[in-house]
Amino acid sequence: MTQGSDPGRWRTPDVWGIAFSAFFADLGYQAILAVFPLYLVLHLGAPVWVYGLSQALAYGPGAVFGYAGGRLAERYGRWTVAVIGNAFIPLMALTGLTTVPMLAVALLVVGWWARNLRSPPRRALLTEAVAPSHRGEAFGFLHALDVGGGMLAAAYAVLLLLGGIAYSTVLLVTILPLVVSTLVLLRVRAGRARPAPARRPTSPEAARDLRPTPATERRLLSGILAATVLYGFASFSIGFPVLTTAHATGDAALGILVFLVSLGVSAGVGLFVGRIARRRVLLLALGGYLVAAAGSALFALAAAVSAGIAVFLLAAAVLGAALGTVETWEPTLIARVSSPDRTDRNLGSLTAYRSVGLFAANLMLGVLALANAWVPYVYASVSALAATIVLVVVARGADAQLGSG
Repeated sequence: MTQGSDPGRWRTPDVWGIAFSAFFADLGYQAILAVFPLYLVLHLGAPVWVYGLSQALAYGPGAVFGYAGGRLAERYGRWTVAVIGNAFIPLMALTGLTTVPMLAVALLVVGWWARNLRSPPRRALLTEAVAPSHRGEAFGFLHALDVGGGMLAAAYAVLLLLGGIAYSTVLLVTILPLVVSTLVLLRVRAGRARPAPARRPTSPEAARDLRPTPATERRLLSGILAATVLYGFASFSIGFPVLTTAHATGDAALGILVFLVSLGVSAGVGLFVGRIARRRVLLLALGGYLVAAAGSALFALAAAVSAGIAVFLLAAAVLGAALGTVETWEPTLIARVSSPDRTDRNLGSLTAYRSVGLFAANLMLGVLALANAWVPYVYASVSALAATIVLVVVARGADAQLGSG
């Protein structure tokens, strides 16, 4: 454990290292996610369904890599698996070297699989680097720097495109921050060995951080993961709003502006909700999944009536608020529910279950977009509502069992 002697000082060097590794990773691949749909559809001439297929391939088999990341971390160490996965993310940037749509898709997909492989062990590294009572704040901090890098990525992508820089060049530029991300992660000391077996706490303060009983753990974990799958069905790639906005306004840069607004709101909300200590499961249901349903509904309305950019930006802000809550509290809840020897695999399950939903969401949105621009968002809104209902049921009594810390 590398938490340090003072549990109140949760911003340890390892926490900073993990968070800044996330910052540089997003500084690279979020620019790729913003530019890639424009490059694939507008520059290479691929139909929208090919973009939907690329996202489905990334998230579908990506579920296996997410689960494998958790299991491999148990066997070989969190740090090792996180570093290896992170080192292969730059494959996504090499999409800028090809003019063949399916080869570009393949490079993006393999790089995303590497990202999925490293996500569970990186989250597990954070649980090891901070005291349990501060994990909500730590995950909020991680998400804020994660998304802060994404905001800067979207900003420089917009500026480069407005400056007449080719899509392919923008994609290749992202290699630099992706390499820096791995170099920063190499300096993290936590997770270089398998976690030690948990011991029963001997102080009243430590006792407050006890996990639920095994039976309660299984029940809460099953409920949270079931809701995660349903929310995954509503979690389309941000590339769809980018394309929808670009087509509706006739300006590709405005499409990336939607991306930027969504990330900015997400970062702020993640920092805020990380400090909220009570009613965590219900917070995820209402502040995350339900808000996501509202954001998708707003995008459906904006696309249906060909609204101005202000409505698209509002919809992006609402989706960003939902993302900030979800990305902070899903891993926090999983870590809270999990026994220490199962934290890695349960965080791997979180990535895998979400990826299964994302596979269906992106495939469905690509197909439904053939009918009309607003139809996919209606589907996403209904799916998020279903996830909300499931998690509200789980929340009944769960928050009391998890405690208020």
